[in-house]
Amino acid sequence: MEEQNIVERDKAVIWHPYTQMKLAQPPIPIVRGEGAYLIAEDGTRYLDAISSWWVNIHGHSHPYIAKKVAEQLLTLEHAIFAGFTHPTAVELAERLLKILPGNQKKIFYSDNGSTAVEVALKMCFQFFSNRGEERPKVIAFKNSYHGDTFGAMAVSARSAFTAPFEKLLFDVEYIDLPNAENIQALKSQISNLKSQVSSFIFEPLILGSGGMLMYEAHYLDELIRCCKESGILTICDEVMTGFGRTGELFASDHLKQQPDIMCFSKGITGGTMALGATSCTNEIYEAFLSDDKLKTLFHGHSFTANPVACAAALASMDLLLSTETFNNLNRITEQHAAFREKIAGHPKLRDVRQTGTIIAFEWETNQDTSYFAGLRDMLYNFFLDAGIILRPLGNIVYILPPYCITNDELSFVYSKIEEALDRF
Repeated sequence: MEEQNIVERDKAVIWHPYTQMKLAQPPIPIVRGEGAYLIAEDGTRYLDAISSWWVNIHGHSHPYIAKKVAEQLLTLEHAIFAGFTHPTAVELAERLLKILPGNQKKIFYSDNGSTAVEVALKMCFQFFSNRGEERPKVIAFKNSYHGDTFGAMAVSARSAFTAPFEKLLFDVEYIDLPNAENIQALKSQISNLKSQVSSFIFEPLILGSGGMLMYEAHYLDELIRCCKESGILTICDEVMTGFGRTGELFASDHLKQQPDIMCFSKGITGGTMALGATSCTNEIYEAFLSDDKLKTLFHGHSFTANPVACAAALASMDLLLSTETFNNLNRITEQHAAFREKIAGHPKLRDVRQTGTIIAFEWETNQDTSYFAGLRDMLYNFFLDAGIILRPLGNIVYILPPYCITNDELSFVYSKIEEALDRF
């Protein structure tokens, strides 16, 4: 019998994410990663210009991370984290807290971005419950995205992705992104809700899946300050923006105000493996300290603080804090800025926006601009045929590259975007 290839075997047993399996093209079988490239079974090299769903910050198969992971596997692969601890979890928490805003004092581990958000929401709801208050509402931005588990989905924008579960999601008060015209109205809206709201959750500076929508730090500062004055806890979702994406280590570093809780995943391990983390202030942590065991934060995962994932995160942090990475962050930011200036005003573009290493191009179109739009599929396939992985968000193409991408590779991506503008 002829041996089946990877795609045939995949079709027999796999259900892929965000995929209508009846209509989907066969998946591309990737067998190797190397720097900014994913390499297919047939040898085709794909420039991974979106860091494989935003997780890969140092390049694929980085030898330093691989070495540290291999060493950890030979020492301790896993240990239950209730009633036990281990060195890599402690060291990672210590090192994270040193580079986070100064009010962050405790780390709670989970295993991905959605669960990091779930933990944050449960912390906020129970913070008030432990004090005898019921605050059932959350404030979030319109067009926001915080994950696909139920709590994370509830505080994300209502869309086609949440529609089947609409009646099962808790109540959220959605507000517009802040700007000069609406900031006072938004602050009044928050103040009027203060007795009902436990938390305000936000993606700092950039709403990722909502279309790489960007807003200014000083307006977010005003909203956080208003929440503090109103006794509302603030959750900063840095799952996408963390670990250098905005040009600073964290998007929160652009702020003067400090959030109460922060959520991390994606780049935390350099894209090597799954890990989530939620940090919080001492005030929140101490609200759960009690002789009453019912005031415990009842949350955990089988793979909480997995030692191998923590080792990968420590290795990634070594690379992140190196001079080479800081130079790369500045270099990519400057390259994006130069291309943005070059292409701004193009008749096919409604907008070009950039924050740090992230740049987005919004196509001018009279067509459907949703995730399911025909334009989206045409652009996706055009770039794929050119050997570039870009996943447009409707009519929005964005570049969110690993920090090892070269200037020549960026120039190649830019040239293909210009070509796409001429064609579509």
